[in-house]
Amino acid sequence: MTTEDIVLGQAQELRRGTVVLACLALLEQPQYGYALLETLEEAGVTVDGNTLYPLLRRLEKQGLLTSEWNTDESRPRKFYRTSPEGSQVRTGLIREWQGLVLAISQLTKENG
Repeated sequence: MTTEDIVLGQAQELRRGTVVLACLALLEQPQYGYALLETLEEAGVTVDGNTLYPLLRRLEKQGLLTSEWNTDESRPRKFYRTSPEGSQVRTGLIREWQGLVLAISQLTKENG
């Protein structure tokens, strides 16, 4: 295994936890799954559909997202939106994220 392979694997682990925060932030405005996938990709948050859809269902089951079907168009789409509880969780996660960024920045300055 090369160093590049190890970095890619570790980077994937780093990103995994950030997808929840990204979804809770982006879904303040309702979006359906595929549009969310594209928005995340455009923002540089790479996530596979096989990861995103189960995550959306889990967040909905936890009460952090709500969903509703839109059948106005030819193809029905399930739209997700951050619930009030999800908004509170997002606020807490942002606070945690900012603290981590600060701590890692300080550690890497000292050691880098």
